[in-house]
Amino acid sequence: MQICIKGVVTDCRRKLITNDNLTSALLAVPEGHTHLRLALTTKDGETVALLSEAAVAAIVRAYTTVKTHPVRRAVKLVSETPDGLKTGYAKDQLIEADVPDEDVVGEMTELLEGTPSPQPLSREERG
Repeated sequence: MQICIKGVVTDCRRKLITNDNLTSALLAVPEGHTHLRLALTTKDGETVALLSEAAVAAIVRAYTTVKTHPVRRAVKLVSETPDGLKTGYAKDQLIEADVPDEDVVGEMTELLEGTPSPQPLSREERG
């Protein structure tokens, strides 16, 4: 499976990843590395995402912002190289973009249109 990147990969499938179609999520510092990695594997055996610690941290910050903020409904993160990085931080960071929440909601809605929803697993498939 390829990850769909608008303007880069055009022949691909989108996959909504839910708990129902995941077999595992691994979070560890691999041997020979210094930072965490997150691997998501679906029940069809595909490892659909390998994320760096920096990417996971940015996503967690965005998630926390939206879930705990009394008004915010959405966050868009964009790749930037900020000035004054702390030691040990990756050069490229996912930084919150100055985009209105309603624009981000619209962009997400557009991405999900035409993306098949995962089918519920049968009792046999659930084990």
